[in-house]
Amino acid sequence: MTDDPLLTSLRAAVAAAPDDVPLRLHLAGLLAERDDAAGALAECSQVLQREPANAEAIALLNRVSAALSGEEKPKQETPFDWSAAEEQLGDIAQPAFVNDGEPVGLDEEVQAAGVRLDDVGGMDEVKQRLEIAFLGPMRNPELARTFRKSLSGGLMLYGPPGCGKTFIARAVAGEMGARFYPVGIAEVLDMYIGNSERAVKELFDVARRNAPCVLFFDELDALGQKRSHLRNNSWLRTLVNTLLTEMDSVSGRNEGVFVLAATNHPWDVDTALRRPGRFDRMLLVLPPDAPARAAILRYHLDGRPLAGIDVDKLVRATEDFSGADIAHACESAAELALADSVRTGKVRPVTMDDFRAALKQIKPSTGPWFAAARNVATFANTDGEYDDLLAYMKKRRMV
Repeated sequence: MTDDPLLTSLRAAVAAAPDDVPLRLHLAGLLAERDDAAGALAECSQVLQREPANAEAIALLNRVSAALSGEEKPKQETPFDWSAAEEQLGDIAQPAFVNDGEPVGLDEEVQAAGVRLDDVGGMDEVKQRLEIAFLGPMRNPELARTFRKSLSGGLMLYGPPGCGKTFIARAVAGEMGARFYPVGIAEVLDMYIGNSERAVKELFDVARRNAPCVLFFDELDALGQKRSHLRNNSWLRTLVNTLLTEMDSVSGRNEGVFVLAATNHPWDVDTALRRPGRFDRMLLVLPPDAPARAAILRYHLDGRPLAGIDVDKLVRATEDFSGADIAHACESAAELALADSVRTGKVRPVTMDDFRAALKQIKPSTGPWFAAARNVATFANTDGEYDDLLAYMKKRRMV
């Protein structure tokens, strides 16, 4: 087989274009035909790294796995043996979150919240809505039961990127006296089929072990995308189903696990995830208001050499800026002063001129988000779930 000129040429072509999925699949198929199951398996693994839901690679993986287990042809009625596949793939790469069947330090990812809502500058309306819709009933369970207010379900924070949704979620955990467990896409999505679902289950298990705990999912639209958009992606559909099952389990057992999530695109989140008992509360997190912008500016200016900085003027100049935009403006102004200090050999403090120069180059990053949200708030607000967003945009004359 090593002297086969076709295989030699194909391997050379794949080496030259490692991301060419059809070419790599052609090589995998040829290796399978020539009884090189291990080689075909390795190529399938490389394809699934690039396209985890590639149907042709999955089908070939099934056939090659059956060959390795001693079957000539896999029977259609026999379920695929995931354990056997994992053992055969074990020499190629190991899932990141598994070590001899045990989670690797997932409990260590659970953190003390460390902040409270008082640490969130401004944003009084957000704090008030949090208190009424979420924190109040959680702090007073007996009173909530008197009014038959359910303590189950989760909270979804949505709004433009960089406006502090994660910080607010951490502050909510602090207010509840709960631990904080942040979860990103990397902690869930896995190239190996079935591992993402197991990762979701393990995340909830860790949260239960550390209760009371706030389990926080960032970028929920990526993990819980509408299944109607995933007709050709059974892998991600299964992931959404697993997330639904685990959330129902949490609300059923009520073991002190509170689920929060953040998304920039709530309209892309599967509707089943927003039914009662799941993410049934939504909270709009807008660009920081004037008090919040002042707090953010003071935080990022603290400890830097300053001269003649007028925070009030900067607050007015940064309207519609996200918290991340303001942090970027402070960094850019400081860089200008630093560059000047390097040239002269003397420390020159950051001045308003530095900020004026920086703000000429920095525009609010929230603009594109509001442009995309405009149609949703105007034409797809059938249940009134985006009334807050629509009211804000009308007030700012964005619609």
